Amino acid sequence: MDLGLHDRACIVTGASKGIGLAVSRLLISEGARVLMVARGEEALRAAAAELGAEWLALDVSRPTAAAEIVAACEQRFGGAVDVLVNNAGRAEIKDLDELTDEDWQRDWDLHVMASMRLMRETCPKMAARGWGRVVNVSSSSGKRPSGSLAMSYSVTKAAQLSLSRAFADKYAADGVRVNAIAPGMALSEGWTGDGQLGDQLSTRLGIGREEVLRSQGARSPIGRALEVDEIARIAVVLCSELASGVAGAAWSVDGGTWVSIV
Repeated sequence: MDLGLHDRACIVTGASKGIGLAVSRLLISEGARVLMVARGEEALRAAAAELGAEWLALDVSRPTAAAEIVAACEQRFGGAVDVLVNNAGRAEIKDLDELTDEDWQRDWDLHVMASMRLMRETCPKMAARGWGRVVNVSSSSGKRPSGSLAMSYSVTKAAQLSLSRAFADKYAADGVRVNAIAPGMALSEGWTGDGQLGDQLSTRLGIGREEVLRSQGARSPIGRALEVDEIARIAVVLCSELASGVAGAAWSVDGGTWVSIV
């Protein structure tokens, strides 16, 4: 099936690993041109070389980052941005009373302000051309706060969903489709890597990392954690021509964990 992404100029943030890397790979397989963005240059450079993508290493939460990213995409691909995937994010296991003001501000800057600035840079130009796609990678924790993830993560992911809806409403009539996905637990480096969520929860619960991953995944109706490609495929559909009738959605990709029928 042709998704209509051939030669589309795409930006993917948080692209060096996990969902962002999987999204980048699928976009490239559809013939899209992808600028992969992440903070860690070494991992990003290696990932981009593997996929044959362009890359830019920077911290997307910096106030000037959005303009730099868009300018780089326009220059390298010789035209305007067609697709934006706001995937950069961070999560940790932390109790509500352990969170500092710095924790709250860091998550706000990364999940909300970085996404807003990139949409502010790209959506008006997409609207002027009559076509564009934005996918904001939020979280099931943005629909209902997680009992284990830091509340600053859940609250800012909820704000990201609201932000996504606001931009969707403003630009839908101009051919720009802004949507979000709300993934559940996925077997990405954020859960499986050393010192990451699996290890953090393992320390708190006093059980091994593998048992944590198994037990946490088993809580979903499908009985397991998702693979990153299962999430990336939905994101790429929303980047495509197939999503022409979808605007302002927040698609749950969580194995059935979100219990509401709406």
